[in-house]
Amino acid sequence: MCGIFGIANHSDAAQMTYLGLYALQHRGQESCGISSTDGAQVFTHKSMGHVADVFTGEVFKKLRGSGAIGHTRYSTAGDSSEGNAQPIVVKCSHGTVALVHNGNLINAHTLRADLEQDGAIFQSTSDTEVILHLIARSQTGDLLTALGDAVKRIQGAFSLLMLTEQILIGVRDPNGFRPLNLGKLNGSWVLASETCAFDLIGASYVREVEPGEIVLIRGEEIQSVKFPQAPKLSKCIFEHVYFSRPDSIVFGRTVQQSRDLMGRMLARENPVDADLVVPIPDSGVAAAVGYSQESGIPFAFGLIRNHYVGRTFIEPKTTIRNFGVKVKLNPIKSLLTGKRVILIDDSIVRGTTSRKIVKMVRAAGAKEVHMRISCPPTISPCFYGVDTPTKKELIASSHTVEEISKYIEADSLAYLSMEGMLKAVNDSEKNEYCTACYTGKYPLEFADMFPDAKAGDRQLDLWETALNETK
Repeated sequence: MCGIFGIANHSDAAQMTYLGLYALQHRGQESCGISSTDGAQVFTHKSMGHVADVFTGEVFKKLRGSGAIGHTRYSTAGDSSEGNAQPIVVKCSHGTVALVHNGNLINAHTLRADLEQDGAIFQSTSDTEVILHLIARSQTGDLLTALGDAVKRIQGAFSLLMLTEQILIGVRDPNGFRPLNLGKLNGSWVLASETCAFDLIGASYVREVEPGEIVLIRGEEIQSVKFPQAPKLSKCIFEHVYFSRPDSIVFGRTVQQSRDLMGRMLARENPVDADLVVPIPDSGVAAAVGYSQESGIPFAFGLIRNHYVGRTFIEPKTTIRNFGVKVKLNPIKSLLTGKRVILIDDSIVRGTTSRKIVKMVRAAGAKEVHMRISCPPTISPCFYGVDTPTKKELIASSHTVEEISKYIEADSLAYLSMEGMLKAVNDSEKNEYCTACYTGKYPLEFADMFPDAKAGDRQLDLWETALNETK
């Protein structure tokens, strides 16, 4: 779920990339980095932390040149460490090559084992480094051909940006799992995971990079090379349900529009007599607005989020316990007291957070609490770049809706149907989306490459460091 950004032919390339990453910070908060080129050298700075903390005035003095790429990392493969921060940079027969990656390779273990057996030495535990080794070991003298050879061998989800001394390259996997967009800023070409990054720097959205497309940018010139698309596209529907910013265009569609329609469809399918529609911020807001407008029930921000709490918050273990969700959310009692409340959220993962929120809203004086979820029940983990728990940790994989409702102590619980969700993304007929997290049906199989890995059992070994992550 990382964020990637690149720009070519701009006098302030590194600064523009900084702004682009700032807009994409929601896609990864663990580490970030930028590589730039002045046409003769590639310069790189990366570190753990948020974009605003890592990049200062002094750092930009060394990030010279008119081309740059950047990355914000949310780890799904490899440790959360500075050694795995991107861009990953190598020097090879093709010159200096910097690479950033959004996605997850399902055959990285197999490829890495083969490469190590053949003498390759890896500097990180990231699956992304496999791609660079494949490029470096290519027998061709042409970088584009070497990249094409590497793309043929990797499997899974990958939107890539690559920077050399002279060229910026963007790649999107043949299934189209992860988004990648092309924009224009005067004489500069821009590539980004989401179009909200274009808005910040004043660039205009041109189009999606198509699944199975490589775009090569040299100065103002752009070249497109196509390799075969998958027989059936598998765009990640979770981008529209939760992950992307509402103000972005993702997969050619405005995310805000999709979420508003999810809320409206949810109201049509699962009405309830209540006094207030309250979103669980921030991801539940757009769907809650749609639910409110469709149902005619007033909308209210009954829960306020503390935006300064990150994933690194440590709950005291000895003196004050059970902070839990109270650190991130606080109810407005004057709005909730005596009211029948509909809580809108994007998903229920383990159920523990939802249980705490329901209890909090009741403690604030709500007379009834009804939970509505703007997607179907999440029953299976993702192996294509979203950090989700194992199947046994997903409450919907082993419990009915009624059982989950009882566990979270809601007066009622209902989910949006699969049909409703697909209609909301305007894709009910073609269904070009991957919905494996809701169906358990994976578009790319990995059992042959990982004999011990079962889609219905546990995450891949790649994700061992992420298994204890909460929603």
